[in-house]
Amino acid sequence: RMEADCNPMELPNNTGFEEDSDYRDFEGTDVKDMRLEAEAVVNDVLFAVSNMFVSKALPCAEDVAYINVETRERNRYCLELTEAGLRVVAYDFDQTDDRLQTPYHETVYSLLDSLSPAYREVFGNALLQRLEALKKDSQS
Repeated sequence: RMEADCNPMELPNNTGFEEDSDYRDFEGTDVKDMRLEAEAVVNDVLFAVSNMFVSKALPCAEDVAYINVETRERNRYCLELTEAGLRVVAYDFDQTDDRLQTPYHETVYSLLDSLSPAYREVFGNALLQRLEALKKDSQS
């Protein structure tokens, strides 16, 4: 049996975070951060889908934001963005379906890659164009 070095009852109750102004507004900044994260996701791949925007109908919380996306195939999805990643939570804008058990994707790229062949093509072509431009730059 291992002995604990520290008795939890001996730990001070007050860590000092409560009074520290840097931490007081922490919850408020988290909400903004998840929304900012969602906006960054949208800005990253908007060129390769028909429509994509952060949901205003579904609530953003400190740990979650929702993104509506319409693929070039005209399929609509509502995506949930959390620390775990992105996943489809409904097959329409501004909806969530608790019965859906879709896998999490670490990136928006892998999620859209699995949903939309047209996204894959547009994104791949954009990548090729950038590589060609880089190649030309390095040759001049």
